Amino acid sequence: MKDLTRYRNIGIFAHVDAGKTTTTERILKLTGKIHKIGEVHEGAATTDFMEQEQERGITIQSAATSCFWNDHQLNIIDTPGHVDFTIEVYRSLKVLDGGIGVFCGSGGVEPQSETNWRYANESKVSRIIYVNKLDRTGADFYRVVKQVEQILGAKPLVMTLPIGREDEFKGVIDLLNRKAWIWDESGDPMNYRIEPVPADMVDQVESYREQLIETAVEQDDDVLEQYLEGNEPDIDTLKQCIRTGTIKMAFFPTFCGSSFKNKGVQLVLDGVVDYLPNPTEVNPQPEMDLEGNETGTFATVDATKPLRALAFKIMDDRYGALTFTRLYSGTLSKGDTILNTATGKTERVSRLVEMHANSREEIDSAQAGDIVAIVGMKNVQTGHTLCDPKNPATLEPMVFPEPVISIAVKPKAKGGEEKMVAALTKMVQEDPSFHMMTDEESGETILKGMGELHLDIKVDILKRTYGVEVEVGKPQVAYRESITRRTEDTYTHKKQSGGSGQYAKITYAIEPGEPTTGFVFESKVTGGSVPREFWPAVQKGFESSIDRGVLAGFPCMDLKFTLIEGGFHPVDSSAIAFEIAAKAAYRQTMPKAGPQLLEPIMNVDVFTPDNYMGDVIGDLNRRRGMMKSQETGVTGARIKADVPLSEMFGYIGDLRTMTSGRGQFSMSFSHYAPCPNNIAEAVIKEAKERQAA
Repeated sequence: MKDLTRYRNIGIFAHVDAGKTTTTERILKLTGKIHKIGEVHEGAATTDFMEQEQERGITIQSAATSCFWNDHQLNIIDTPGHVDFTIEVYRSLKVLDGGIGVFCGSGGVEPQSETNWRYANESKVSRIIYVNKLDRTGADFYRVVKQVEQILGAKPLVMTLPIGREDEFKGVIDLLNRKAWIWDESGDPMNYRIEPVPADMVDQVESYREQLIETAVEQDDDVLEQYLEGNEPDIDTLKQCIRTGTIKMAFFPTFCGSSFKNKGVQLVLDGVVDYLPNPTEVNPQPEMDLEGNETGTFATVDATKPLRALAFKIMDDRYGALTFTRLYSGTLSKGDTILNTATGKTERVSRLVEMHANSREEIDSAQAGDIVAIVGMKNVQTGHTLCDPKNPATLEPMVFPEPVISIAVKPKAKGGEEKMVAALTKMVQEDPSFHMMTDEESGETILKGMGELHLDIKVDILKRTYGVEVEVGKPQVAYRESITRRTEDTYTHKKQSGGSGQYAKITYAIEPGEPTTGFVFESKVTGGSVPREFWPAVQKGFESSIDRGVLAGFPCMDLKFTLIEGGFHPVDSSAIAFEIAAKAAYRQTMPKAGPQLLEPIMNVDVFTPDNYMGDVIGDLNRRRGMMKSQETGVTGARIKADVPLSEMFGYIGDLRTMTSGRGQFSMSFSHYAPCPNNIAEAVIKEAKERQAA
C-alpha cells in the first residue's frame, strides 16, 4: 500500500502571461525530472505561442506529470490560463486536491486569474499563492498582496518577503525561520546561500512574522492560549496551524520569487508539501446511482473499497489514445475489466502508465489517490466514471458549456476531406467544449467552440499537428429561437390510401419554458382520448422538431409542450401516426406563439490603463454592451459588461489599437437574450439566403 499522506495532487493556475509554464519547468528541473530547462520565452513571453502551448499541454506535452520533492510525490495537473479554455481549468479542478495560484509581480491580479480563482473557490480547492516575475520592471510584491485582498476577497498569509526590487531582486526571506535565501547570477537554482536577515529589513521581517504567527495560531485554541500567555509556538506547531488554515481556506500562504531567474521556487515546493492537503484530507466525492440520483454514499480514498475513478482528459499521441484518470477509491490493475457507467459497456485495461514529464512509465497497478493514464480505451470520454462492474456507481458528472461560435472549414488539398475529419474526430474526443458537425444542406464541415481564439487554435492544431490546411469561413454566432406566449391548438393527421390508414388527433399547448430547462413534455390527457402507449410518440415528434426553429432554422430552447386531449382510431392509429401529427403540429403552431430570435450574451472583463477608460467604455456601448461595474486600481481600470457575442468579433485588435497595445480582456458565455428587431431581421434574412444557396 502506498502512503497517501506523501501524495500531493496539485494544479498551477495563472493568467495567460504570469509565468505558469516557466514555473512548471523550474519545478521539474528542481525535482530532477528534466535536466535541461526548456524556455517558453527568451526575455519577454510570446503570449500567443504560450496560449497554444497551454492548450496542448504546456511544455510537458501531457495533462499530468509526476515528480518528487522531500520524499513526497507531486502529481502536477495542467490548467491553461486563457478563458477560452475554461473547460480545461474546470475539468482539472475536478480532480485536484490543491493548487498554486501564480500572479505576475507587475501585472498583479488580472482578469483571467480572477476567473480561475473563482472556479477554484467553487470547487473548494485549497491553494498557496506565488507572486512571480519580481525581477521585472514595475514589479511590486506588496501591491499584489493588497490586490489579492481587494479584488479576490482572499486572505494572503505572507510567508516570504523579497530582497531587492526589479533588476536588483536577488532573493527571499523565509519569515518562519528568519533566514535570507540569496541566489547568485549564474541562473542555477542550486547556487544559493542562506544568510541572516539583512540589517535594513529586520524590523519589517519582525512585523510580518508577528502577523503570520497571530493568524496561524487562531487555528488551534490550545496554541492560541499559549501564545497569548507569551509562549511562541515552535516551527512544527506553527506549520501544523498553517496547514489546518490552508486546507480550510481560511487563508492562502503567499510566496514570492522569479521563476525565470530561478529564485524562490524551492520555498514554493516546500509550501506545497507542508501546507497543501493530501488525498485523504479533502472531501470525498459523492456517489450517484446509474439514474443520476445521489445515493448518500461517498467514494472514500481507500484502496480496499470498490473502484471509483473519473476520466478527466483524453489525449491522442503516437502511442494511441491516453485516458487521464483520477482514482478516488479502490485499485486498478493491468488486465482488469472496468465498467463505464456513461455507456454501460465494459472495457479491459491493457496498459497503465504514469506520466513523468515528457516520458511515461509502465505500471502494473494504481490505487485510490493516484492519477494515471490508461492506454487504448475506446469509448471513454471526458467526465465518464469508470468503476467496478460488480459494484456500479457514478461520480458527480462534469457539466460542459455549449459552444457559442462556429466556423465552416474545408480542406485546401483535393481529397483531404477524410484526413481532416479523422483529425477533427480525435480533437473532439479530447475537448468536450469543441464540437464538429456537417451541415446537411451545404455539406460544409462546421466547427463550434467557446470563442475566436479557441477555434483559431483548433485550426492551427489541424495544420501543425495533423498536417491538414483548411480554408476557414467567417465566424457564425450560435443563435437560438424561442417563443413569447402560450398557444393552444389542435392538429389532426389523416391519411387513407388503400389498406390501413393513419389517424391521430392531438390538442396541445406550446409555451415558453423556465430558463435553462430545455425541452419539457407533459401529458394531461384523461379518459383515454389519447391512449397512454402513444404519449411517447407525441413527445418524440415534438422533441425531434425543436432542433429547427421556424424563423431562421436555429435550434429552439426552453420550450414546454403539454398534450391536453385528442382522438384515435382503433385500427388506423399508431405510434408513427402520432409522431407525424406532433411534427406537423409544431410547424403549425410555432409561428402563432410569438417566435423570437435569441443571441448569446457574453461576460466581458476588460483591463485598461486609466487614461483610455473613456474610449473603452464608449466602444463597449457602441457594441450594445450593458455596463455592470467599473473599478479603478493601481495599475489601471477594470470594466465589466454584458455584450452580445456578435459585436465582439475582432475585439482584441480594436482594444489594442485603442489602448496602445496595453489593454487586455477575457470573455465567457453568460446567457441568451432576445435579439433587437433590426438585428433579428438581418440575421433571419442572411440565414434564409444561406439556406437558399
